[in-house]
Amino acid sequence: MTAPRYALYFTPEPDSALARFGWSWLGRAPEDAVMRPLPDLGLEPGRQAAVVADARRYGFHATLKPPFHLAAGRSVGELRAAIIAFAKGWRPFTSPAPVLDDLDGFLALRTRRPVPALHALADACVRHFDRFRAPASAAEKAKRLAAPLSERQRRAVEMWGYPFVFEDYQFHLTLTSRLGETERALWQAAIKSRLGRADAEPMEVRALALFSQSPPDQPFVLVERFALRGEGVWAG
Repeated sequence: MTAPRYALYFTPEPDSALARFGWSWLGRAPEDAVMRPLPDLGLEPGRQAAVVADARRYGFHATLKPPFHLAAGRSVGELRAAIIAFAKGWRPFTSPAPVLDDLDGFLALRTRRPVPALHALADACVRHFDRFRAPASAAEKAKRLAAPLSERQRRAVEMWGYPFVFEDYQFHLTLTSRLGETERALWQAAIKSRLGRADAEPMEVRALALFSQSPPDQPFVLVERFALRGEGVWAG
């Protein structure tokens, strides 16, 4: 039996316009592995399903600590306790509303400008929870290193198991697979028609979300949200 993977994500507050849009767009809520019908966009249903398949499997989220298997000797209970303690040191904050953008051919919602608090939170999650991460297997590492990466990103794979951390981190909520230029315009229009107030309301960052995936072909599912308590200042 394959061990589950875990990840720390940002997911929008359940009563927000951003959450309502994302869950509708992907046809699933984060705590539910059941795939519901996708919204009717007037596009070819098979292609629509293919375009959102990967984003749908991972759930509507922005990555803070990329997916990992638990290190030997570590338990989910220990991970949970560490997240609770960590969350006490971070105050909740508000980010400007996200904007639809092209991220290397993928369509995603991103912050309109850099938000230092978001970047600091992601950086701290990568460092603080790395003691719970099992080293990547040779196959996992080879798959990562086969992609076009900078030397700094290749070093990050070796050290952190993932290339897009720290200087290369970009906060984003993925909506599609990589698209060609012509198709991208079509999907941009489709997304904009569904956004409602998702790109108008400020984005509240009030919790860390622990997700799990088991087995590897199944969706990532929300395990628990951990409120940021603001009882101290995180020092790393």
